[in-house]
Amino acid sequence: MAAVLFLPAQAAAQWKLGVSYQIRDEAPEHGFGVKIERQILRQLPLVDLRLRGHFAYFNENNDVSRQGITVGKISYYDYGLAGMAGVSLGFLKPYVGMGIGAGTLDFVDRDSNDDEETETAFKWNGFVGAEVTLIPRISPFIEYRFEPVDEAGDVFQQDFLNSN
Repeated sequence: MAAVLFLPAQAAAQWKLGVSYQIRDEAPEHGFGVKIERQILRQLPLVDLRLRGHFAYFNENNDVSRQGITVGKISYYDYGLAGMAGVSLGFLKPYVGMGIGAGTLDFVDRDSNDDEETETAFKWNGFVGAEVTLIPRISPFIEYRFEPVDEAGDVFQQDFLNSN
């Protein structure tokens, strides 16, 4: 007599796509983001290693003013790549990560639409977060991203705002 035993294998998504609402401490403060992740090294037990690409756009139609005179609008684009590691604890999956990226600040003069300036600063970031899987294929998440501002970042913002 021969017996065959079939054990179900859990299928894991190769790619993840996420959207987010983001809040920053600097103007413009509110924006939307998109992230795409891919799992790597699936052989490790318990640990989930991923690569992530992200893009965020911030624009509140904020006006920049110099001595009370309205002179234009600012938009901010944030993009980068990161590596992350997480652990599955039932429905909860905490994770940490670190990456590199850039931020681009666009300034458009309100009086002259032809006068546009763009500045880009490269940076590194670290983040911690957790996602909850309540139903398959939908995992709400919360995340805090830390992006240190060094002397170069301060000079970037000061030069940009003072030159306009």
